[in-house]
Amino acid sequence: MRTKVTLVLLFLNVALFFFIFTFVRKWQTDALWEESRRRVLGPEAATIQSLEIAGGRLAEPAHIAKRADGWMLTKPIEWPANPHAVSRMLNELMFLEHETSFLVKDLSKSGLTLADYGLDKPRLTLTFTAGLDGAPLKTVALRVGDTTKVGNRLYVLSPDGERIHVVGRGLIDSLALTLDQLRADTIFNIPLFEVRSFNLQTGAPANLRIRLRRDGPLWSFEAPILTRADRTEVELAINGLNALHTRSFIDPAAVPPDQTGLTNPAFRLTLEGNGRRETLLLGSPVVPTGTEAKPANAGAGEAATETASSFYAKMEDRAPIFTVEFPAGLFAILRNAQEQLRDKHLLSFDPRALTSLTLTAPNRPELTLQRLETGQQPLDTDPWQIVVRATNQAPQILAADRMLVQRIIQQLYLLQAQRFLRDAPQAIELENWGFNRPEREITLNFAVKGTFVPGGFPTAAMPSSVTLLLGVASERENRVYAKLASEPFVYLVDPEILRETPVTANYYRDRLLRELPAGARVIGLTLTDIAAKTALFSRQLKDEETWSQALAAEPEARRAALLALLEQLRSLRAKNFVLDSFPPSVEVAGELRPWKYSLEATLALVGGAGAQTATSTLFFIERTGGGTQLAGSQEFNAVFEADQKLIDALFTLTSGLQDPGPPASAPAATPAAESQPTAAGS
Repeated sequence: MRTKVTLVLLFLNVALFFFIFTFVRKWQTDALWEESRRRVLGPEAATIQSLEIAGGRLAEPAHIAKRADGWMLTKPIEWPANPHAVSRMLNELMFLEHETSFLVKDLSKSGLTLADYGLDKPRLTLTFTAGLDGAPLKTVALRVGDTTKVGNRLYVLSPDGERIHVVGRGLIDSLALTLDQLRADTIFNIPLFEVRSFNLQTGAPANLRIRLRRDGPLWSFEAPILTRADRTEVELAINGLNALHTRSFIDPAAVPPDQTGLTNPAFRLTLEGNGRRETLLLGSPVVPTGTEAKPANAGAGEAATETASSFYAKMEDRAPIFTVEFPAGLFAILRNAQEQLRDKHLLSFDPRALTSLTLTAPNRPELTLQRLETGQQPLDTDPWQIVVRATNQAPQILAADRMLVQRIIQQLYLLQAQRFLRDAPQAIELENWGFNRPEREITLNFAVKGTFVPGGFPTAAMPSSVTLLLGVASERENRVYAKLASEPFVYLVDPEILRETPVTANYYRDRLLRELPAGARVIGLTLTDIAAKTALFSRQLKDEETWSQALAAEPEARRAALLALLEQLRSLRAKNFVLDSFPPSVEVAGELRPWKYSLEATLALVGGAGAQTATSTLFFIERTGGGTQLAGSQEFNAVFEADQKLIDALFTLTSGLQDPGPPASAPAATPAAESQPTAAGS
């Protein structure tokens, strides 16, 4: 029984495989053949090299050829072809299928001819050449006749002339284009990412030549001077040129050459890419009929009239003349490209690579702001220090306020020219602008050679430091002039840069004088009136006693003031530094004032062998204003303006003893006095 079942199953498997290989395979082959049979054109449609369209909406045949950089319309004019129109035509031809077809030789049986289908004189003829590179090209002609009476389809004669195909209207819609639709309306075809250089030349008599070159992500001027270019402005200008479109093409015979202005164009604009270049000649503005045209080269590129924004133009390597809408803003930028496209930043550097800043001013000791090395990649949070070098004195080193140092770095990084004054100044001009004795010299030093990127210098020649000179004219017109020591260019800059870069160590000094560690405590506090030799407050903590317990008996105002004072002593901060020394008296408003109060704090510090104690003393003069009171310290060797919270707490403790209290009430008036008439009423 099992043998019979096995034989039956084996027979069924053989029958199934026979069915698959015989019938299913045939169906698939028939389907592929049917699909191939419906295609009007063969594989040559995938390798088209040129197209010629005659008839349709064209007055004369249009020829389109494939070039290395795209499709080019070669007849009736030479101009880049519309890539979208060409792509649509190629797709239609590659996938062209018929709904039905019949042989031409069978037409006579029904008494019909090619004329009945509009194929004796086709409404449109398409001729193309196809083939691979190096192989002989095959020429194929496709004739398009009338539309069908039903179904809105077309009659097409096969390339061999033996069969008439009925195809969809997509073919005629893609081929029946006007010349304006076949040619591209763009002028420049080199995209921004490919542009390697941008050249501009104005017309006579100026004949100014400007050349900008891309170096990686940066742009720089190569002519007429070597300097940095503004990357954003240059790329916006190139994008503006790529956005230009042809407005209309001009018959050269209809417009005389002197009217187009193309013999001496206002601008000659060239974009260079990878092995190709495109040059646009911009001529005279198009003016309304009956209005006298103004030469485009008048006044070395003088702007067109406000009413005319359309210009005659042509590409240097092509004959067609066309008009173009040129934006007024772009025209103004190109007319003054030497300044408009120039980088207005005086300094270009990576702030993280900056290791030190050296500032000098007349009659001031040299001051250096120096980044402390951490052994890691430089960060914006790295600490800085001040190094002051005075004549015949050892260098003085102080901690710097990191935020202030970051601010001056940012101000230098953002410093821009308000005006470009001279590219080649005379010696007398430099002297008049104060560069014989600069008001400020700022030298930036970098860890990596070549971090500073001056325009026009090759990578190997980039310096590791740069010096900025700031001069003030003798007439003192609140103008500040700037130049780099390594470059001749002179700029007018914002005078605020002098106020942002004082050569004063106290300005950059770290305002945080002391920050007690978490385990340290203030265990004693004594406030003394030095002149009166009176202790206004004195208390030493006992073992395990806290200040909350020690001050529990104090009045609320004094207790709050003392707690605020203790908090300020833990984190002692100066509002501003006045002197970097500690004198016995301080000059205020031209008057020497002695120290009025002393505040002595006993500190318990945590050391390796247990707790250690230290004494810290601050001195104060009388309060000179609502928010100003000077403090001094021998420990920190400085005189500074105290923080407002410290001033308020000290005021409560020093003025509370002299508080006269509320004013006394006035005595009650006697009846006789009340009845006495006033002088005014008598």
